[in-house]
Amino acid sequence: MQRKAMVIGATGLVGQHLVKQLSEIYDTLIVIARRPPRYINASMRFYQVNDFDNLAEIFASIGADRKTDAFSCLGTTKKQAGSDEAFRKIDHDYNVGFAKLCQDKGVENFFLLSSMNADINSRFLYNRVKAETEASIMALGFAQLVIFRPSLLLGKHKGRPLESLGQKAFQLISPLVSESLSLHPISAKRVASAMAMSAHDIYHRSKYRTESVINTTDIIDNKQMLAMTRVKN
Repeated sequence: MQRKAMVIGATGLVGQHLVKQLSEIYDTLIVIARRPPRYINASMRFYQVNDFDNLAEIFASIGADRKTDAFSCLGTTKKQAGSDEAFRKIDHDYNVGFAKLCQDKGVENFFLLSSMNADINSRFLYNRVKAETEASIMALGFAQLVIFRPSLLLGKHKGRPLESLGQKAFQLISPLVSESLSLHPISAKRVASAMAMSAHDIYHRSKYRTESVINTTDIIDNKQMLAMTRVKN
């Protein structure tokens, strides 16, 4: 059976690693983005979208179905977006819009990159919107929804000075910090690996399942991702 996946947020910190890893386990990888990802190979089908408000037009020509796995690494910050409203539109509305279009195509498995600080009652907009996005996509009722909640992401951040500062501070103390701590920062590449591994595991389990999965949501926290991707000596 030909395996197919599609990704939004493919040019971001996690997404750029994810497309490379997914291209190694899927026969066809559909990438929807404003610009092509850094890594491109023969399995990729790139669809350029200049305005995510028009995403439905792109979907009209995408050959996705119930056997297509969907991944979203789309996200920004208030500073990058320019306002509270613009931030919410990208992090919530575009993600939920993508999920609804996937559902219309019959997609059963959806993988969402969120944050360990997702909290509907938080006084911080970023945390509240992450939680709202999770809840909105949960309500759509995918057969299998997997939400990934990383801590501070390690990698080259553009336009995120506080995260870059936190990353530099962590580098100084990292030899003293155990990965068993839930707040331990995690590299973007390891988050991408956890997402790819989860999808691959679901695929293999589905080959031996006799009954359909109905509305299952798994939340993979930071500690689990660190354990999943730890290099064994």
